[in-house]
Amino acid sequence: MHRIAQPHRVLLLTVAGLALGLIRVEAADWPQLLGPRADGTSTETGLLAAWPNGGPKVVWKKKIGTGYSAPSIRNSRLIVFHRIGNEEIVEALDAQTAKRLWKHAYSTRYRDPFGYNNGPRCTPLLTTNHCFTFGAEGVLLCLDIKTGKPVWQRKTAEEFQVPEAFFGIGASPVLEGDLLIVMVGGQPNSTMVAFNKDTGKTVWQSVGRTTWEGKPAIGWPGEPLVRWSGFEKLASYSTPTLATVHGRRTLLSLTRQGLVSLDPNTGKINFSRWFRSRANDSVNAANPIVIGNQVFCSAAYYGVGSFLLDIAEDGKQFTEVWSTNERRKKNRRLDPAVEIHWTTPILHDGHLYAFSGRNEPDAQFRCVELKTGRVKWSRDERWRAYSSKQPNVYGRGSTIMADGKLFVLGEGGLIGLFEVNVAKPVELGRHQVPEFHYPCWAAPILSNKRMVIRSEDYMICFDVAK
Repeated sequence: MHRIAQPHRVLLLTVAGLALGLIRVEAADWPQLLGPRADGTSTETGLLAAWPNGGPKVVWKKKIGTGYSAPSIRNSRLIVFHRIGNEEIVEALDAQTAKRLWKHAYSTRYRDPFGYNNGPRCTPLLTTNHCFTFGAEGVLLCLDIKTGKPVWQRKTAEEFQVPEAFFGIGASPVLEGDLLIVMVGGQPNSTMVAFNKDTGKTVWQSVGRTTWEGKPAIGWPGEPLVRWSGFEKLASYSTPTLATVHGRRTLLSLTRQGLVSLDPNTGKINFSRWFRSRANDSVNAANPIVIGNQVFCSAAYYGVGSFLLDIAEDGKQFTEVWSTNERRKKNRRLDPAVEIHWTTPILHDGHLYAFSGRNEPDAQFRCVELKTGRVKWSRDERWRAYSSKQPNVYGRGSTIMADGKLFVLGEGGLIGLFEVNVAKPVELGRHQVPEFHYPCWAAPILSNKRMVIRSEDYMICFDVAK
């Protein structure tokens, strides 16, 4: 760990009654991946009921560097994490005007082995005093949010024996009290690492060989016992979920090997559940969804599917409510309900609103009853990613929810507005953003009645006030 400057103390205030126990923020803030409650929802109201002709009004637009990292906003300060040339850049802008407030850059040599862009994938995490970022090759950085000056830094790939990932680092950090919890992916037992948020010092390390060695590979033919080689990739692209389950703070982390429940303060494992495709070139990427004492996970690679677990009162055991694997044992042709590649679904009134499908040619927009996995409606959004003609469908879109509506960004740059409706899909507007092209993989963000979206290299702010 390289110490850069004296730490500033961050004042953290828990929100009474919120299941996710996040830091207190204003209603207009969007300070981390998927917003104030880390679930893709906002309490803002007074928003557009339909798109006007030509789409919502553009407030500002800005050419940026490459990346798939969504921006974050706190106290009217927008932080965008991107790459220009051989530098990863953390940049603070005035959220109202896009005027630059500060910029911090550092060198990077990351190259995506599959030919995707080389920019960062993780979304900045903002507190009262600090901005935390996690770069594509594992640089974990804490900056002073007002000045952009470095506070501390960790080069996790070097320090924790991290095998090279398929697409770079993709799971964003989360905060629990004084702990910054990160899916580092280090061998042999450092999949998850907690750092002191003020100093960057390692507090605990957990999950890996001792978690999976000798456990059954659920869903694989014959469910063989896992044999650890020491060369496995451990990190996924799924950001961990913090929740209160049976009165206990719980960290639910969908790693590359499967779901792990931990005590966020100690790293002690409560339980694990294998959930991985047999194909080596596969990933888990959608975040776990927690409601009450249940947790839902989904993946789209080679028929992995989904499951819903009911966590026991002691927090150390679970009952499987339903799973794609069990359904297929009974009927191979049964609809898998939902298979989510990388977007995180919206949960509302017991129903999931999600884009299902591994690739663009199998994309479906669906409403699924969570307790049963039953599909309530499904809308075809399939398209060819490399067609010369811009598609008029969403593909595998990203969704957030506010004011009773779903705000959608399709991966080809189509923005849409839908009713939150369990009976049928009701589209209230669509608009193809001229500056955007495939792939648009960062979810929209919403702050102060403005929606900000980005593509690989462009960022636009829309006024969505009624």
